[in-house]
Amino acid sequence: MTHARTVTAALAAASLIAAPLALAAPAHADGPEKEREFRVAGADVDFSVEKDDGRFEIDVDIDDARPGSKWRVVLRHDGKRFHNKVHRADSDGDIDIDKRRRDTKGADVFKVTVKKVGGNGKTRTIRMR
Repeated sequence: MTHARTVTAALAAASLIAAPLALAAPAHADGPEKEREFRVAGADVDFSVEKDDGRFEIDVDIDDARPGSKWRVVLRHDGKRFHNKVHRADSDGDIDIDKRRRDTKGADVFKVTVKKVGGNGKTRTIRMR
């Protein structure tokens, strides 16, 4: 096989692999997802915000917490509190919070505070333009 045929065959194979991957990307996403990862009281916290169809999807995932432990999670959007609740970790030590908020004029600022009940807490901020 000549060098040109080898290159052509390799490019054809690569395009067959890449085509389904391009189709798998969501066509309705308005912007990139922003994410903050941190640890609080021995648990891993993943805080993310993504703009989707003109609204924001806010996700807070707490992993590796002690099963049954209690955690206060406070979420703010542009300084206004929209979630303030004590959650209990499931049998795997996980807590999952999913919220949606409308887009407001100008930059949108999201803030999460995660605190183990009876312990210390941490706050992280994500700014979306």
